[in-house]
Amino acid sequence: IDTTAAKPEGTPDSTDSPDAAQAPAKVAATQTPAVTKESYATGTPSPAAKKILDEKSIAPSSVSGSGRDGRITKHDALNAVPSMGSVGSKIRGESRTKLSMLRRKVAERLVEAKNTTAMLTTFNEVDMGPIFALRKEYKETFKAKHGVGLGFMSFFTLAVVRALELYPAVNSMIDGKEMLTYDYKDISIAVSGPKGLMVPVIRNAENLSFKGVETEVKRLAIRARDGQITVDEMTGGTFTISNGGVFGSMLSTPIINPPQSGILGMHNIVERPVVKDGAVVIAPIMFVALSYDHRIIDGKESVGFLVAVKEALENPTELLMHSDIKKALEL
Repeated sequence: IDTTAAKPEGTPDSTDSPDAAQAPAKVAATQTPAVTKESYATGTPSPAAKKILDEKSIAPSSVSGSGRDGRITKHDALNAVPSMGSVGSKIRGESRTKLSMLRRKVAERLVEAKNTTAMLTTFNEVDMGPIFALRKEYKETFKAKHGVGLGFMSFFTLAVVRALELYPAVNSMIDGKEMLTYDYKDISIAVSGPKGLMVPVIRNAENLSFKGVETEVKRLAIRARDGQITVDEMTGGTFTISNGGVFGSMLSTPIINPPQSGILGMHNIVERPVVKDGAVVIAPIMFVALSYDHRIIDGKESVGFLVAVKEALENPTELLMHSDIKKALEL
């Protein structure tokens, strides 16, 4: 072939690559999204995820799985619960409130009790059936004559007075290197007032009847509610009764009110199955707790005290009313 011969006009230069004419046109490649492979795992929560969804009553079908083959992971389950997943767009705020003088004083005394006493708590249960029966029969007559209700506090106060007479160490407190024991019973009653926890004192409770206790409880409660209670009315108690049952508390470990050495915690009353005379029956039961200062009250004394309270509450006619109900209630 004569490569020196002249080329017709318009003919491409021979220096052009012969491969250029033969190269196929490049086609822009487009990638398609990966499709999750459907399998038995699709939409199935992992054990950890299933626990979360079950607890929050969330159907797995409403959750999109991000795990392998569409499995629902723990992360997916957490994100399905608004309160457990990512923080929402709502701005969260906070407030700062100055503690009242009363609240600061209460806080100081509670910390003092925890730090300066060897506090321990013992528990028991009380069948409130006998007291229920007495109140059902006499509460209307009692209120009509005395102008106050026949509540639980009078039974508990008088039961505590009796137990303190049997176990005087519980009615004591430490004074330096000495133990100071009182022959009178000033019972502090923990109540919730508009300004916080208040503990007015029923003076000389050993000299009061059911009427006397209920009248004093009502008077102190009204003064606490109206913010008229004085410091003198809240100091000098020798033992405290706290009733968390009015708020629905089933059981608690009340904190000693220093310098006292004991506090009795009342709780809510719940119908529970109990065994009586070999048969299972339903009875109104209250759990009671005694927190005490182990420095001066031994375990034997603390348990004995609480058992004495239990016995008096379960046998009020004999032990608190001396088998003369109308005389005890002044009817």
